[in-house]
Amino acid sequence: MSLELEQPSIKEQFEQLMQENDPQAIRMFLDDQNISDVADLIYEYPDYEAQIIAGMSINRAAKVFKILDVSRQKEIVHELSSFKTAELLNELPADDRTDFLEELPKHVIRDLIKLLDPDERKVTLSMLGYPEDSIGRLMTPDYIYVYPFNTIEQVLNIIRKVGKNTETIDVIYVINKNGELIDDLRIRDIILSSPEQKISELMDERVIALNVNDDQEHASEIFKMNNRVALPVTDDNNILLGIVTIDDMFWVANEEFSEDIQKIGGTEALDEPYLDTPLFKLIRKRAGWLIVLFLSELLTATAMAYFNDEITKATVLAMFIPLIMSSGGNSGSQASTLVIQAMAVGDISISDWWRVMRREIFSGIFLGGILGSIGFFRICIWHYLMQHGIIEDLYKEHWFLIAVSVGISLIGVVLWGTLTGSMLPIILKRLGADPAVSSAPFVATLVDVTGIVIYFSIAYFFLKGILL
Repeated sequence: MSLELEQPSIKEQFEQLMQENDPQAIRMFLDDQNISDVADLIYEYPDYEAQIIAGMSINRAAKVFKILDVSRQKEIVHELSSFKTAELLNELPADDRTDFLEELPKHVIRDLIKLLDPDERKVTLSMLGYPEDSIGRLMTPDYIYVYPFNTIEQVLNIIRKVGKNTETIDVIYVINKNGELIDDLRIRDIILSSPEQKISELMDERVIALNVNDDQEHASEIFKMNNRVALPVTDDNNILLGIVTIDDMFWVANEEFSEDIQKIGGTEALDEPYLDTPLFKLIRKRAGWLIVLFLSELLTATAMAYFNDEITKATVLAMFIPLIMSSGGNSGSQASTLVIQAMAVGDISISDWWRVMRREIFSGIFLGGILGSIGFFRICIWHYLMQHGIIEDLYKEHWFLIAVSVGISLIGVVLWGTLTGSMLPIILKRLGADPAVSSAPFVATLVDVTGIVIYFSIAYFFLKGILL
């Protein structure tokens, strides 16, 4: 009985080929692998990244290149020869090429654009002219369009003729003689129709289109709500300019998610992967928010100084300051994170502000009641232990009023924290700012200051003339 030899892994085969240094064998090997596997080889063997791209057929090299991180793309283009760079950039889809170029310094963009073919250069310059983060930067001009008077047989001939060079053939777009978008048809409807039938007979004119100046995040919502694999892009005059496909939206959603997470963490969004961001740039991105938060926390010191006499008279109250501050900050951070996430996925909008506030009022009261009860009974239990000489008596005869002050303060602070954390993102959205700016650290800092005021105001009400 013979034992079957184990097949060498892709990495082992690659290492062996690189040692043999046979360009033809390397090309055949790389072209035979999955695109994602070749990308993994580039990340695993950074010394060979440019050689891998240069060693592949240009069509597959472009497919690998466009799924790499921007930092890796920059390194590869820097190492490739001018000829190979030109070949690669010309092969890239217009939207992926534009997405890559917009990450580069202006002088580098100028040099690379000179390498493009005239037609590709014209398309790229046009797309780079649209606002940053707009749909115009994402769209591709490679799509199939037909006219209402075309028959199904004519359309199928058009698809056979130009379909290979288009981004997708899942959707066919119908325009008039002026280039205005009239409708879009799924390829399924065309295939199942008789050859002599005209496009006009299939049209329902219920087309959904994006404006070239629409924000990319808005476009992502349109895709999700309408379950589309591609959407047409028009100008203000309804002229069809290009299309945006679902794979572009995946990248947008990933970038927006990363930016929101970074902002929620209390830092500016990074333009590059964390490990590729220069140290001083990383420090600059973080320092701004830290300074703002630090200056905000100074207000906490000011608030405590205002109640310095009360703290001096009843030092026992100072024991619960960290408890009060952290409870308010934590509840505010929870609420802001939930609302920001809900707004990001389209679960709530600005018009839902009252529904959100109403829910958070009840949530704040119940959550505050839970924490307030724990705080109240904690003091009661400690007093009981003190009475029996187990631990030192700190609260003395006024233990009940102290427990009530702490319990009610926790209800007030948690309620205020949830209201602040939930309403601030909506207010920022209404003012046209990014809701993610109302990050957890920012909300926590804001609630810290007001929490001190709430705590000592309630304590003064119950303990005035007794301890204060």
